[in-house]
Parts: sequence; C-alpha cells; structure tokens
Amino acid sequence: MAKRESNKRANSTVDLNTIGLEMGRKPPQAIDVEEAVLGALLVEPECVTEIMDSLSPDCFYKEANKKIFKAILGLAQRHAPVDIYTVSNELSATGDLELIGGVHYLSQLSLRIGSATHVDYHAKVLLQKYIQRELISISYEVQRNAFDDTLSVDVLLDDAQQKLFTLTEKNMRNESSTIHGLINLALDDIEKYQNNDSGLSGVPSGYAKLDEKTLGWQPSDLIIVAARPSMGKTAFVLNMARNMAVDHNVPVAFFSLEMSSLQLIKRIIVSETGLSADKIRGGSKLSVDEWNVLNDRVGAIANAPFWVDDTPSLSIYEFRSKARKLVNNAGVKAIIIDYLQLMTGPPELKGLREQEVAHISRSLKAIAKELNVPIIALSQLSRQVETRGGNRRPMLSDLRESGAIEQDADLVIFINRPEYYGGDRSSPGRAEIIIAKHRNGEVGDVNMVFIPSEIKFVDEDHLSIPLPEMEDELDNYQIIKSGMNSSDFTMNSTEF
Repeated sequence: MAKRESNKRANSTVDLNTIGLEMGRKPPQAIDVEEAVLGALLVEPECVTEIMDSLSPDCFYKEANKKIFKAILGLAQRHAPVDIYTVSNELSATGDLELIGGVHYLSQLSLRIGSATHVDYHAKVLLQKYIQRELISISYEVQRNAFDDTLSVDVLLDDAQQKLFTLTEKNMRNESSTIHGLINLALDDIEKYQNNDSGLSGVPSGYAKLDEKTLGWQPSDLIIVAARPSMGKTAFVLNMARNMAVDHNVPVAFFSLEMSSLQLIKRIIVSETGLSADKIRGGSKLSVDEWNVLNDRVGAIANAPFWVDDTPSLSIYEFRSKARKLVNNAGVKAIIIDYLQLMTGPPELKGLREQEVAHISRSLKAIAKELNVPIIALSQLSRQVETRGGNRRPMLSDLRESGAIEQDADLVIFINRPEYYGGDRSSPGRAEIIIAKHRNGEVGDVNMVFIPSEIKFVDEDHLSIPLPEMEDELDNYQIIKSGMNSSDFTMNSTEF
C-alpha cells in the first residue's frame, strides 16, 4: 500500500499557477501567439498539417485555447473541414463551447491573425514555452519527491531521467530532408568507403568472415547476440571488444551486468596470454617465463581505449546517461551490454516482464540511433532449444521473454556449438555464428572455433591447433568455465 501511494505521489500533477504564486512570477506563456496560431488555423485550415505533428493541446497555456486546438486537431484527424462553424459545432458537442467564450471568442480569434506564413515560427514559440513550463513542473516535482523518505533514490532518479528524456525527445524531432540533400550525403559516404582500404563501412569485429557479411557493425544499429547459457556469449563479445580496442584502436565500452570488471579483465588476460585460467586465478603458480609472457602481453591491452562498467541491475535510464557521456567525452564508437535481460526498465512495469523487456529493447534501439553508434546486446534464449528434438540450431522464435527484441534488432546473431549437445566429436570446438536476421544485408553462417583453455573464439582459417588435437581441451572445458564464472570478486564500476 505504501509503495502504491508513493508512486501515486510521484506521478501527481503539479499546478503551475500555484508554483507561479510561490515564486512570485507567471509561468512561461505567450497568449498572443496562441491566439495568432488559432486564428491562422481557422482562416487557413491547410496550416493544420504544418503544425499538427509538432504541437499538442498541452502546448497552449490558456485553457480555452487548449480546448479549441484540441477540437481543430480532432477535425483534422477525421479529415473534416476546419472553420469557425465546424469548430464551434465540435466544441458544442463536447460541452466546451460556452466554457471557451462562445462563438464570439472564435470570431475574435480569426481577426488576430497576422500572417499564416508565420504559423510554423509561432508554433516553435509555443513549443518553447511549453518545454519551459514542463521543466518547471519536473524540477518542482523532483524537489517535492526528494523530501519523501518513502521513495527510494533509484525510483527518484529513474522517474526524473524518464521525464527529462521524454521532454528532450519532443524538442529533438528531426525535420524531413529533401532527397537532393540526402543524395549528397549518400555520395559522400560512398566516396569515403571507396577510399577505405579495409572495405568496411562500420566498426570491425576483428573476425574476417563475419566482417565480410556485415561490413562491420554499423552506426545506429542494434545487434543482438543470443545463445543458451555456456555457449560462450560473453567470451565472443569480449573477444570482439578486445579486437576493436587493441587491433583497430576503436574506443569501446563494455557494460557487464553479470560479471565483475575484475573477472572480465582476467578473462581478457587468459585470452591474450594463453595461460591457464587456474594460474591467472591463483590456483597454481606462474613460472618465471610465464610471468614474462604475462607482463609482455598485458602491456598491449593496458593502453587500449576500453571502458568497463559493471553496475549491477543497470536501469535503461542510467545506461542512457552513461552511454551518452562515454560517447561525448571519450569518443566511444561501439557499446556492448552483457546482457539485456539483466537490465531494469521503468518502475511501473515491474512484474510485467514481457513489457519491461520490450521497453528496454526499444530504448536500446533509440539510444543507438540517438548516439549514432552500434549497440551490441547479449540476450538469453528460451529453454525450448534444449527440449526441441532433432536439430537444435537456435531460431528467432527462441528469443526469450519478448518478440520485441527480434522486431527492434537490426541484426540477430546466434552462437551454436554442436558438441554442446553431444554432436559430432570429429570437429571439436566447432562454433557456428548464425546471422539469423540482417536488416541491411545477407544472412548466413560463419564457421569459427572455440578454444576453451583460452576462452577465445578464432576464425577457422587462423586456428593454430588442429581440430583433432582440441579434444583434450574440450574435456577440461567445464572446469575452466566454472572457474571463470566464480563470483568471489567485489562488484565496482571501473575504467580499464
């Protein structure tokens, strides 16, 4: 009960007039501009199409003007004519005609028009005033709720960030572009890619065959990497992050919600040095030569542009804030999340898991587009893969908890290792990287090899150990995996 009442207080309406009286000032408004806009709409109804996407009734401060615009908007959405008579009939039908001042007020508005050609500029003025009023309401509400000890800090921060982000989106709507301008931008891109010796238009993964199919991870794309537990999802994206940062000097951020930053770094060290996980964790001693190898190989990754954040139960709003800061301040070009289902959505969707995951998925796509960087998010698959007889290759329908993930993703990639299900032992370590969905390119499989002792995926062409000789490594895989998944490290956000 207390929680419901707290949420109710957090979402209660703020009276701007009351705030204005307390501050001794009127809320931001432009009544004359409101009247000019409404007058233009009554005299030149075609102006409605110019502003109906940018203004809402709430953008009008005066209550009468708000009701009139709502009536005009209703007529326009039904493709009905807009004039003094139809608007007055619409208001009469809702019982608002007398409340706004009758037909006399509508006729007065039609005389207030200066020039219909200025209606777009006037609409921007009203939007600015509306945003100012909303900022006042949000700041007042945040201040008021901050005094409420029954509300947790997480709820307060989530609520404030959500409201500010929604308001920011209203002020950042992109204008339509002419095809002439877009053609010029496209030609510039084509020329840039033609002069690029790598042949890639996006961030390289470091895996040649995969990059051939994707041309690199493209800016603004949401890439989902999904698999059942123990298939090597974290190892795969961690290897990619290492390739991006070390081999290609691409700044990358890794958000780990499952493992601590120290565990991740030790995994990278195992992959980089080839030393056993047991020795890296201190289970057995390193020789002098192994210490030399460790010091030599770690130097390359220590100076790489690689950031790690291991905040547990990261909310989508906190992620957006951190991602924006990393992109703007550190120049990050790719973001990896391990993994999507461990993120938290809006407090009001708690308990509605499918809706919460759908909200997180949509938000990740929006953030990728806003920041213009690829976001690679890991995802779990449902257990139906395990129970399915015959072919157990993952399918799009196996994505766990929400069909929105499949819908929002630009690429969906599955990891499948046949020997995990007792497949053909003649090809130990074989891994299939399955591109199941590719919005802007081809789908298909890329064959790789997973080396358990190094917790590393490698291109099949670059495998240094012949496949038959990897059987001993596969026998030890469960020991290595369980050692690296221990949780005896403190979880603190860190920078690497």
